[in-house]
Amino acid sequence: MEKQISNEHNYAEELVSLIRSNLEESRLKEYIEDYHENDIADAFEMLTEEERVRLYKILGPEKISEIYVYLEDAEEYLKELDIKNAAKIIENMDSDDAVDVLEEMDDEVQEQISKLLDEETSADIQLIQSYDDDEIGSIMTTNFIVIQKDMSVKAAMKALVAQAEKNDNISTLYVCDSDNKYYGALDLKDLITAREYTELEPLMSTSYPYLMDHDIISENIDRIMDYAEDSFPVLNDKMEILGIITAQDIAEVLDEELGDDYAKLAGLTAEEDLDETLLQSMKKRMPWLIILLFLGIGVSGVVGMFENVVAQIALVVCFQSLILDMAGNVGTQSLAVTIRVLMDENLKPAQKLMLVFKEIRIGFCNGLLISSIAFLFIGIYIGIFKSNSWSYAFSVSGCVGISLVMAMVISSLVGTVVPMFFHKIKIDPAVASGPLITTVNDLVAVITYYGLSWLLLINIAHVV
Repeated sequence: MEKQISNEHNYAEELVSLIRSNLEESRLKEYIEDYHENDIADAFEMLTEEERVRLYKILGPEKISEIYVYLEDAEEYLKELDIKNAAKIIENMDSDDAVDVLEEMDDEVQEQISKLLDEETSADIQLIQSYDDDEIGSIMTTNFIVIQKDMSVKAAMKALVAQAEKNDNISTLYVCDSDNKYYGALDLKDLITAREYTELEPLMSTSYPYLMDHDIISENIDRIMDYAEDSFPVLNDKMEILGIITAQDIAEVLDEELGDDYAKLAGLTAEEDLDETLLQSMKKRMPWLIILLFLGIGVSGVVGMFENVVAQIALVVCFQSLILDMAGNVGTQSLAVTIRVLMDENLKPAQKLMLVFKEIRIGFCNGLLISSIAFLFIGIYIGIFKSNSWSYAFSVSGCVGISLVMAMVISSLVGTVVPMFFHKIKIDPAVASGPLITTVNDLVAVITYYGLSWLLLINIAHVV
């Protein structure tokens, strides 16, 4: 049976067909091992429980553990196995992946599996679990290669081969000195191309970047991205290598950080998923909603202060939502730009000040353009459809236009300064979320719009 290669190929469906064929188990295993683990994981989700259980026996725990890394809910599939087989699969996983799977299980099942793990795997898992979720140590893996700095190239290759059976992160080798302290790193390519009896010292990078186990993840993302290495060693306070974080770990962390920031911008206390209960989702959404309720009451109270303006010129109410929406949109845009800029921890005060003035200028220029369009079209609308005089129509549209400029400038300022303030007092600026900025800008826009209506239309233009 030959695989046909095409530009678009559904490997998962192809695998399902193979598994459901009448091939002998040895031939089936041979064919399946030609596919990437990610495609096999996709096929897993399309199979019945009976078919998966059969596959467990054919492929063995080592191959299954590689497939489980790509499953969304690996712990759900582990439930299809008895405790002993589940433990074998977890033993063959990288320590960080094993921790992720175990933490999703019931405490009782987790305890049963933990008792069956070998001593080395159990120690690695306990080490990773000893760290807080926001610490570098919590995302590291113990799957790495370490060699001694006084080795020759031949001895280092021998050490690599001996360790590679269990540890497959071999593109970068980490070097320790005689006291087992971190010394540097060595690229596999350089080791392979070096002469057999060459000393390692000239091939090493002794300034290769590292991370400390108790470092905070979010505070080190920029540094990790700047170096763009495929992995980083994680050291303890004695400068001993405990593990590494890989490019895949970094990608997952970035995805989680972006998810958390997105949740905060939406006014959530944490990211939601489809499996959460109604009560869990409510708990995440309720805190901000309560805060915004009282801020909204404050905005409504301010509107009530201008009821005499509404009573004398009822038409101004028609354009309140326009002012509020534009102010909210501009503030949210400035918020997004500011949060992105504040990710640079080396940003100087002068650069922050430049950002504030830039956002104000952008708000002013956009405000001029938007207000000019609003002035023209609102004036025509009032004059034709509301059957008012043209002087009345353009007096109202002029007030709307001026209010738009002022509201957009002030909203740009608020959307920039508020996250900077949060950042200054060591609070995640994403907490200055879209709903908060929008509500604050509603307050600003209401005061600006009705204040100008009272001043320009009633006291100066006398259009009542």
